[in-house]
Amino acid sequence: MTTATQVTPLPSQPGWFTRAETWLDSKGKGAWIAAMVLGFVFFWPVGLALLFYMIWSKRMFTSCSRKTTSMRHGMRAMRPSGNSAFDAYKADTLRRLEDEQQQFEAFLERLREAKDKAEFDQFMNDRAQKNGDTTAEA
Repeated sequence: MTTATQVTPLPSQPGWFTRAETWLDSKGKGAWIAAMVLGFVFFWPVGLALLFYMIWSKRMFTSCSRKTTSMRHGMRAMRPSGNSAFDAYKADTLRRLEDEQQQFEAFLERLREAKDKAEFDQFMNDRAQKNGDTTAEA
């Protein structure tokens, strides 16, 4: 014999408190702290209530959910898929992209060096011209 448990469905239109909590959660721990500080500034019982709520719900001591979610997704991309053809294609594409990135960074470095050299040559020409003008006047 099994016992039936009654499950109450969540309302389709959550209340303002639930929407505010979800919004603050999506922004991270900094948003909760900012809301608490503003609560203390404008009406201290609100700030105190937010502080107690953050401690009670353990929002003060947990890491940001967006960081862990994105880290999990990043690690999932590095696992083999089980399809050897796709894994070979992915490895080849990643290697090609890394090579392109190195070539692009080398190109940017050469571009910076050329720009620096042109600026230095311009400076030296201006200096030589200025020195030539001052010696001609003397």
